[in-house]
Amino acid sequence: MQSLFDTNTYEQVLKRIDNLSEDSERQWGKMTVGQMAWHCQFPFKIGVKNKKEGNGNLFVKLFFKKSMYNDKPWRKNLPTAPSLKTKEDKNLEIEKSKLKQLVTDFHQCKTRTDWNPHPIFGKLTHDQWGMMQFKHIDHHLTQFGV
Repeated sequence: MQSLFDTNTYEQVLKRIDNLSEDSERQWGKMTVGQMAWHCQFPFKIGVKNKKEGNGNLFVKLFFKKSMYNDKPWRKNLPTAPSLKTKEDKNLEIEKSKLKQLVTDFHQCKTRTDWNPHPIFGKLTHDQWGMMQFKHIDHHLTQFGV
């Protein structure tokens, strides 16, 4: 599984984000490309801020945690938490800029050794954080054909 702590993977993700345009057609789902770029910022904010916000949800940890960082692709049209969705149109260029900065900020955490539990998935290793962040952004970039 690729990790956003790997420099080549990180650089490829930034290029893929750059390749997003208003003409990028979604392959599945309901989000527009701008809404997707906005949505993808939230997991990076959690990782970069590294706040202590609880130990996660036992049900989620038992049934979904491993799917966050294994090699098996996520299926299309997975549900999105309501707090991570918007009905408002989002300016793609603004959201791309914010997303790229957060991806960079997260990549710079590659030397961090002390990770607080994820608010949903609980304790994750350093490697799991890097793989999980890659898997989420890769899923959505693939959704829009980049």
